[in-house]
Amino acid sequence: MIKGIGHIGIVVRNLEKSLAVASKSLGIPMPPITEVPEQQMRFAMIDLKGIALEFIQDNRKDGDLAAFVRAKGDGIHHFSFLTDNIEQDAQVLKKRGVEFIYEKPRMGIRGKRFVFTTDDAMGGIPFELSEI
Repeated sequence: MIKGIGHIGIVVRNLEKSLAVASKSLGIPMPPITEVPEQQMRFAMIDLKGIALEFIQDNRKDGDLAAFVRAKGDGIHHFSFLTDNIEQDAQVLKKRGVEFIYEKPRMGIRGKRFVFTTDDAMGGIPFELSEI
């Protein structure tokens, strides 16, 4: 069952710069940056009392998130919905006509399984289901 929003995914060109601006604007300390060398990505989470902002920098030249930033600039990329049964919730959404990029959940950069919808899932904004 979908339990709520886990985070809002924001892709950026320069993680340190974006985090510095967000931290200053929100009046909070800079969050730690996590390196994910095997995926050539870096990310940081800003927890806002239950809903997080996930800042992601994709360093792959052919990466989907890097392509998004090249085309549209820094910005909101997706919403993440928390689920306690990812397979069941994905099947329910498929029956409702929601299309996914791939059929089975994958391991994400935060060590949790997730599955991503196509871009048109919510009027042009993709979302992911992520394990709690």
